[in-house]
Amino acid sequence: MPTIVFDIEVAGFPWEEVDEITRGYLLNRARTPEQREGVPERTALYPGLGKVIAIGMWLVEEDRGLILLEGPSEAQRTWEKVPGSQIFRGDEGELLAKFWEVVRARNLRLVSYNGRGYDGPILMVRSAQLGLAPSANLVPYRYDISSHCDLYDVLTFQGSTRESFSLDYWCRRFDIESPKGSIDGSQVGRAYREGRIEDIGEYCLRDVRATAQLYERLEGTLLPLFKGGPRAG
Repeated sequence: MPTIVFDIEVAGFPWEEVDEITRGYLLNRARTPEQREGVPERTALYPGLGKVIAIGMWLVEEDRGLILLEGPSEAQRTWEKVPGSQIFRGDEGELLAKFWEVVRARNLRLVSYNGRGYDGPILMVRSAQLGLAPSANLVPYRYDISSHCDLYDVLTFQGSTRESFSLDYWCRRFDIESPKGSIDGSQVGRAYREGRIEDIGEYCLRDVRATAQLYERLEGTLLPLFKGGPRAG
């Protein structure tokens, strides 16, 4: 069964472009003054209030990647920034259509880190907003990891543990090179406004490569304990 790791980066809509009623609704949801202050900078976290600018994918069995990155449309080609990778560029609709084309294949296991909680819903909602039909449900039955293995869920034992930790934390625990580079997730919005789109693509693809390596460390150890997980060798 081919295994593809995926991750996305989203540029939130500018606060001034969000309608007044929605702005008020989001501000009223904030529980503290500090949270209210941060709402305008966090639009990328709300479904439907940001555009997908990068989708990273890594084919585990062949150890190669593909970054779908916003930019002038061009054919898929080798990308030197991350060894073993290719790049496909286009507008948001083209990126999403390419992603759904890739994941349409049957007998495919998708892997993510918090993809059930963020990446999957964002991809499906944003596609619907643009009139694109998703080719797969990225948030299937939670307690079966056969079609989508969310390593965040695995490492919290599907919600049983009281605390959760970042991908970077778990990479360090399993002696995997940290994906952190010139930017991190909190800086994507600023980097996008500065036109550093290739830096965002590199960050996204290094994230999926690290997630793929974490998956490989868990494939024969923890994952067989879960319903739908790979069988222990």
